[in-house]
Amino acid sequence: MQFSKRLDQFGEEVFASLNQKRLALEAAGRKIYNLSVGTPDFHPYDHVVEALVSSAKNPDDWKYSLGDLPELKQAVCAYYERRFGVGGITPDMVTSCTGTQEGMGQLALALLDPGDIALVPDPCYPVFAGGVKIAGGECAYYPLSAEHDFLPYVAGIDPELADRAKYMVVSLPANPVGSVGTPEVYDEIIAFAREHDLLIIHDNAYSDIVYDGPRGGSFLARPGALEVGVEFFSLSKSFNVTGARVSFLVGRPDVVAAFAKLRGQTDFGMFYPIQRAAIAALEGPLDEVERQRHLYQKRRDALCDGLERIGWERPNAHGTMFVWAKIPGGRTDSMAFCEELMERAGVVVTPGASFGPHGEGYVRMALVLPPEGLAEAVAAIEAAGIR
Repeated sequence: MQFSKRLDQFGEEVFASLNQKRLALEAAGRKIYNLSVGTPDFHPYDHVVEALVSSAKNPDDWKYSLGDLPELKQAVCAYYERRFGVGGITPDMVTSCTGTQEGMGQLALALLDPGDIALVPDPCYPVFAGGVKIAGGECAYYPLSAEHDFLPYVAGIDPELADRAKYMVVSLPANPVGSVGTPEVYDEIIAFAREHDLLIIHDNAYSDIVYDGPRGGSFLARPGALEVGVEFFSLSKSFNVTGARVSFLVGRPDVVAAFAKLRGQTDFGMFYPIQRAAIAALEGPLDEVERQRHLYQKRRDALCDGLERIGWERPNAHGTMFVWAKIPGGRTDSMAFCEELMERAGVVVTPGASFGPHGEGYVRMALVLPPEGLAEAVAAIEAAGIR
């Protein structure tokens, strides 16, 4: 069997490689602190679960959905106004997708022809680049560096390259680097998009996990954003429903329609019980979401304060459920450091290089343990003498 040459663009999956080593250590009786994968350990909220269970008891809700329930689209429109202060979102500006990861790949297929260029952050969540590659496009990376607080710096992007690019991916709060967008940064991006006739694709998965101040918002709240962009909005991390794969593409109607047209060729729509659970989340109280944000901040503080205390440079961690830490001791190989950290301290993290060339020299840590568990992980690192 000769498999597609597009598979040659993708190397070994980093999480799978690290997981095999983790399982071997656990089998040998080692205590392991797994901070590698960002799966929330908080539970979904009762009213969301009850909506899904109630729907699942209805035999009619087990049929093909063939699209989004009108009340689901309306719930997204209302949520954008209630939660983000974005008025004027109409149902033709909303469509569901089976998770932002899947949606980002499908949107690339709807937008790119072979050889088209997309501006992608570096470091970034891998599907931002993977979707471009699957569509036959070319990635032009723009760096997220400590010099610019790990935020997009559009003044540093080659204007000729920007003129040739079809779209620009922006993700704030940013996985893996933990930076949080500001109104000024968003306004610069919108002006840049207008100047170079770019579509902005904004990933807003972590709007409810922002630290040291008010909760996060939406890119679409900025003046002009709806003219140049779309936003992936996910329920996964805010409502702890990662396995349900509930996300939405919101924004410019022409882009939303193109995405929905392509998606319609490959699936029959979101399962009705999941749609009804999503409606319950969108229409329900948000006090638990806000309480959870503060619990994540306590975890962030426990990990970052601890690492700084034992001699690491204080990590970048202003938002998301991740901490972006510079490798200590002058080490530069992030994969080798991850293996060392696992073997000597039993702490599993993700190498920065797996998120792009500018990720080398860093590791990503997920806030998936309570503060006391993260303190134990720091103590294990200290006991192993890794500093």
